[in-house]
Amino acid sequence: MSPLVLSNIVLWVLVLVLAAVLLAVVRQLGVLHERITPAGALMLNRGLTVGEPAPSLEVVDLAGRALQLGARHPDGRSTLLLFVSPSCPVCKTLLPAVKSTGRGERDWLDLVLASDGDLAEQQAFVRAQGLEAIPYVVSRALGLAYQVSRLPFAALLDENGVLRARGLVNSREHLESLFEAKRLGVASLQEYFSGAA
Repeated sequence: MSPLVLSNIVLWVLVLVLAAVLLAVVRQLGVLHERITPAGALMLNRGLTVGEPAPSLEVVDLAGRALQLGARHPDGRSTLLLFVSPSCPVCKTLLPAVKSTGRGERDWLDLVLASDGDLAEQQAFVRAQGLEAIPYVVSRALGLAYQVSRLPFAALLDENGVLRARGLVNSREHLESLFEAKRLGVASLQEYFSGAA
């Protein structure tokens, strides 16, 4: 056998071994993916209690519309209250998912964005991010009432003004976990999975 033929045989054996190892790694990743439960929105230890009436406040958005947050909605709609800031980079990356979620869930959900700080800065942020169609409230009292300490923070209120889910939301999956927690009747997905285990 010539050295060229021998080296080709060795290389083909190595290629087949590497292909088998790659298949084993891909299979193991699939097994790990099945074992990992979704994280959901991060619940903070302090703050409002899920299942209790949310603080009721009357606020005015940047367009001049009066909103009653935390009150009963006779039309059966829930409210997602999302606290954001112009200086929060995570908030800016989350906004496309928020707008998409607002459109996708518009049959049962009202979306309200909230912040505090300089009014001109907030108005520039709304224009820059294309948020004119979403009610945007600038109110320090609202953040204090909902005990917001970190951003982006979301609170999901049901049609009766009861807090159904809350937490830090850094991705679309975190946002959707709030809806799933409401549907399952739990405070968070973590609570659901720890109870199911």
